[in-house]
Amino acid sequence: MSSEMESIPACQVGDEDDSAKRLLRANPGLVRDDPGLLAELGLRLDDANVIDFGPLALSRVNAAHKRESSARLRLEGVARANFGAQSKTHAAVVDLLAARDNTQLAHQVAVLARAHFELSAGVLALEGPDHVPAGWRVMAKGQVDLVLGPGNITLVGQAPTALGLFGGRARSIGSVALVRLSMWTPQRSGVIAFGSADPRAFTVDMGVDLLIFLAKVVERTAERWPAA
Repeated sequence: MSSEMESIPACQVGDEDDSAKRLLRANPGLVRDDPGLLAELGLRLDDANVIDFGPLALSRVNAAHKRESSARLRLEGVARANFGAQSKTHAAVVDLLAARDNTQLAHQVAVLARAHFELSAGVLALEGPDHVPAGWRVMAKGQVDLVLGPGNITLVGQAPTALGLFGGRARSIGSVALVRLSMWTPQRSGVIAFGSADPRAFTVDMGVDLLIFLAKVVERTAERWPAA
């Protein structure tokens, strides 16, 4: 059947459509007087003998409206979440800039993780072992690449190799977000790390723009003072 249809010229199909339209205009009773056909088309006759949308057609319109409303609500929810995340990030930046030294900077990261983002922990870590500011986690030389992967800027999701950064809280961490830090001259490598008890709080498909922004603020702020 499909091969026969494909062989019909387009002009012939158009002519047949025109013929069908002329037939229906000349004989409206073919549709109007056939209840079965009206039902299949989702139409019905009202009391004024005018074709009206029937239950099937109305249900289709209603379903389309529900889909549109659902999509709009999802977009509004995403917009509110993005606005909320930006507002919290801006407040966190103000707190970071208020630090008076690198020790207080690490303290501010820990506080804002809980106060602004409702996370379990926030830490700063630096490859050492020498000249690591008080309050910062000490990482072995080359450990940043081992945790993030060589050349990678971020690590988001479940990462067992990063749990040691959270010290005594490690067992309660379900998901993490890490961003590479590069500071001072000569360059020192480190990370800013956030941890949540919720395994779904940080996922591999989430956006990291705000996390990277916070990391840049930490880098610029830390460079006000020497590493130790």
